Amino acid sequence: MPLPHHVRLVEVGPRDGLQNEHHPISVTDRVRLVNDLTEAGVSHIETGSFVSPKWVPQMADSAAVFAGIQHSPGVRYTALVPNLQGLQAAIGAGVTEVAVFAAASEGFSQRNINCSISESLQRFAPVMAAAERQDIRVRGYISCVLGCPYDDAVAPSQVASIAAELIAMGCYEVSLGDTIGVGVASATSRLIDRVAAQVPRGQLAGHFHDTYGQALSNIYAALLEGVSVFDSSVAGLGGCPYAPGASGNVASEDVLYMLQGMGIDTGVDLQRLVAAGQRICDVLGRPNGSKVARALLAHEQE
Repeated sequence: MPLPHHVRLVEVGPRDGLQNEHHPISVTDRVRLVNDLTEAGVSHIETGSFVSPKWVPQMADSAAVFAGIQHSPGVRYTALVPNLQGLQAAIGAGVTEVAVFAAASEGFSQRNINCSISESLQRFAPVMAAAERQDIRVRGYISCVLGCPYDDAVAPSQVASIAAELIAMGCYEVSLGDTIGVGVASATSRLIDRVAAQVPRGQLAGHFHDTYGQALSNIYAALLEGVSVFDSSVAGLGGCPYAPGASGNVASEDVLYMLQGMGIDTGVDLQRLVAAGQRICDVLGRPNGSKVARALLAHEQE
């Protein structure tokens, strides 16, 4: 299958990245990160989540973040919602697109959201109905599509079934997440080929963690399978809680560098993206997780 001419990058750093930090981040710093990403040309930014601050304190005050950012025309500013209460809070904050999440393995579903896969999908029914009434777009996530920390291997047929159900419920797109980063390119190709038998490739996205250094090769494999939407996190924000000390989200800068080198358009400015990532890293007092960013910044200092 030919490579796409354009790829949409879904920036998850402000949500999936920052929620893994050990300490809460100020609203001011969260707003500045989103604005920096907007100025870099990112067209889809996962800005926050409406979950209990008891469980995810880093995402407290997401409503204030949505109120504080500079909403640029044509940019999607989205939020993760776990249930109807979260959706209602998102609606109150003026959010026009949300995401829901399910797991591909029973073990992860029980450990992460305390219910079975079937029960989790049933919980989405009122969320989807309410979102439709409010004309809010819904994106679906599936975790652990290439492996689970509790159940080990995950059958591609199971992922395909869940993806098809999410689409049938009203999700416009489903992001396939290698949550623990164990997948390799051949497994990614087989997975997408199987899922695509039930869900059009144009409604699939990839979310690959870099725990074992395989994210870019998995993205390339997905590109060859006709996927043209990928989640990534600026400066590689976010770790892998199931592999202490390991990296989690693939760095947006690294994905962008690869795509640019392949002649694939994203609309994102690499230099501005690097600057956005380094600024939030300075705030957090942590090293930049992007190899490309480190190389470019080191070159500038020569």
